[in-house]
Amino acid sequence: MLTDILESKKCFKLVCGAGNEDAVEVEKLVTLYSKAGCKFFDVSANAKIVDVAKKALKNSKITDAYLCVSVGIKGDPHVSKAYIDKEICTNCGKCIPICPQNAILKSEKDVFINKPPCIGCGKCAEICPVNSINMHSEPDDLNKILPPLIEKGIDCIEFHALSEDEDEILQKWSDINSMYSGLLSICVDRSRLGNIRLLKLIDKMLEIRAPYTTIIQADGAPMSGEKDDYKSTLQAVATAEIFQKHFENKMITPCYILISGGTNSKSLELAHLCDINVNGVAIGSYARKIVKEYVNREDFLYNDEIFSKALKVAKNLVDKIKIKNSLY
Repeated sequence: MLTDILESKKCFKLVCGAGNEDAVEVEKLVTLYSKAGCKFFDVSANAKIVDVAKKALKNSKITDAYLCVSVGIKGDPHVSKAYIDKEICTNCGKCIPICPQNAILKSEKDVFINKPPCIGCGKCAEICPVNSINMHSEPDDLNKILPPLIEKGIDCIEFHALSEDEDEILQKWSDINSMYSGLLSICVDRSRLGNIRLLKLIDKMLEIRAPYTTIIQADGAPMSGEKDDYKSTLQAVATAEIFQKHFENKMITPCYILISGGTNSKSLELAHLCDINVNGVAIGSYARKIVKEYVNREDFLYNDEIFSKALKVAKNLVDKIKIKNSLY
């Protein structure tokens, strides 16, 4: 069971990207990391993506892995896409190499964004010299997208509660709870709410949950984990510490804690140095980056030599996370 993995503190969750609707990439990532020992996968709440993830697990003959679908709220970067204002864009192309998903392309006439692989990281908008790129959140109607996915068979729903609108968060949380009785995950960071407001919000959300049926995913800096250093993962560890102290001091519904957002191979090392006890780590940007040169190849799934090289890299990361945390 997924809860057994969490309780063992050997939980490595691969984040394919809540906004990543590139079925080809997701199939490659799930195939690779499932063979590397990952048992928990976070994918977009999209029927096609769920199907391709299930296909990858079946083809890999992995029967003890679990799928989580991520949903968001208006303003959440995880469900955002980049848009280029063609009237402002100068076609300089500076945004093309900065995109970690290779989602920005250039034709003879202009620069354009290929929406399926775009994950809304915002790196293109940050580098644009004329501010021609904007990020727009595209949250789906949960009452429409979740029931079919639940019927297909999923193991967890993650709700990205990154908003200042607490009423909307609580309403969507109530809707999710009414539709799904399994394990739920709440992904939160401190960018919009201060610590006190954030903890009060979490208390309200946990009031309607049974013990150990909820994961708190402490998000440091969303989609920022491409570097393998302590600084990149510092905010994730700091956010986890806030929840750990809060749960120790208050009699609230017990839950699991994962760290995410800027996570890398050094995340657990820093957490342990700070005496922070978590159930696992969710890694997205860094886990995708270290195998990118292999996964981008069209023959990735069929070239044994290339796949083996990627598998060695992925397995090294997965083992490092699982072994380090189980010894703490």
